[in-house]
Amino acid sequence: METGEPDRDQIANRANNLLPEEKAVGSDDPHAQAEAILADSDERASGREEAPDSLIEHRTSDEATEPVDRNEE
Repeated sequence: METGEPDRDQIANRANNLLPEEKAVGSDDPHAQAEAILADSDERASGREEAPDSLIEHRTSDEATEPVDRNEE
């Protein structure tokens, strides 16, 4: 995964496609808001390995739970 500064196209796309919550409250500078959101997102994505308690595990439900033996019911 490549991290770093968001590029102009990413910023413009994010600024032009605000979330409904963002549209509802408005923004004085959607471009600056988009740039800050994308930079924060990149920083969080690049730092996952640095803080073990913030690591997101990707498991299926079969991997996360013990199977139930339906014959015992």
